[in-house]
Amino acid sequence: MFERTVLVTGAGGFIGSFLCRRLSANGYRIRALAFPGENVRQLQALGAEIRVGDLTKPETIQGIADGVDIIYHLAGRVTDWGPKKVFYDAIVEATKNLLAESACKISRFVYVSSFCACGMGRHFKGMKEDDPVYKTGIPYGDAKLDAEELVKEYNRKKGMLYTIVRPANVVGPGSIWVKDVFARLQKSAVPLIDHGHYSASLIYVENLVDGLVLAGTKDEAKNNTYFFRDDWDVTWKRYLSDLGSIAGKRTAFSVPYRLAWIAAAVSEMLYAPFHARPPVTRAAVAIMGRDLDVDTARARNELGWKTHVTYEQAMMTIEEWIRAELLTRKLQ
Repeated sequence: MFERTVLVTGAGGFIGSFLCRRLSANGYRIRALAFPGENVRQLQALGAEIRVGDLTKPETIQGIADGVDIIYHLAGRVTDWGPKKVFYDAIVEATKNLLAESACKISRFVYVSSFCACGMGRHFKGMKEDDPVYKTGIPYGDAKLDAEELVKEYNRKKGMLYTIVRPANVVGPGSIWVKDVFARLQKSAVPLIDHGHYSASLIYVENLVDGLVLAGTKDEAKNNTYFFRDDWDVTWKRYLSDLGSIAGKRTAFSVPYRLAWIAAAVSEMLYAPFHARPPVTRAAVAIMGRDLDVDTARARNELGWKTHVTYEQAMMTIEEWIRAELLTRKLQ
């Protein structure tokens, strides 16, 4: 017998699909928000109730939270480039509309943010959830931070209970840190920044889903914020080398952080008028060229969360997915 109805936005995405499978296995009734035209076959196979709508258009999500207990809000723009307005529409305006529709209806609003909301371009090593955060002009991180503030505002004004989750770099089958990086490796070398000696600050998707379930159900998580990062000792050099070995490629050279940052800023400026992806972005440089090993003690101590899937196990699964989904299709 189902105990709770859970609404998942971004249910058909990378993290959302893993979360929906876990929630279904745990006996939850799933209501999945899908974009018009999105492939929902896997969600239907789970028995999910499909609602079609666009979070940037409030009229399309009316009643979406009726009868819902917990909302997991994952939908948003997940990439390292694009105009500020596109990020703010997909992240901030979408969150504002969902909050307005769900106010006074649900027991918990779980917002999946990112550690990028803390201020991209600086070291995060040892950072705790309550340490100061600030905007840096990189749209993705700034929009995530503003969306977090909206969630907290609804708590202050409407009494809506929330939990904010700030994952590190999420990897797994279908992750942008797998498929996008692998595609780049197949075409050309992916340069290391400062010789790739900083931690890659990764979290495997199944380990993150462990944390998401706890964030939505534990009393300790009410009105709290949590970092989630696996306790792997893996540098960017190792991670890119491991992905490269699957592609038969090696990382070829290193670029100093300051030079990479300047090149990214110039590239973004030159490519923006053409609405084209620049060859390097400040967001990518900030992630790959800084130590982002945030402190996960709060999640471990308050929620009992820990890393279950090891790096070696994760990479085995990732390699299987790459060979089945990327390399096989390329040969066909």
